[in-house]
Amino acid sequence: MALMITDACINCDVCEPECPNNAISAGEEIYVIDPQRCTECVGHHDKPQCVVVCPVDCIPLNPDFVESKEDLHAKYLRLTAQTVA
Repeated sequence: MALMITDACINCDVCEPECPNNAISAGEEIYVIDPQRCTECVGHHDKPQCVVVCPVDCIPLNPDFVESKEDLHAKYLRLTAQTVA
């Protein structure tokens, strides 16, 4: 699944630079995660880095974007322009 940022976000600015896929950006009121770019850090890290650094625990899974680890890895490969072997 892609992740999402809830309205508990305090706009602390720590998550955006941690995202290896540039999926996090400033929204109108809080930061937002682009589900087309979010791989939960699959291919980059063992854990989603935004979740690791978030001081208020406001980054859960997005139930609207259900993806398997394989789907997330395929997305990672597309985003990094690698081919699936």
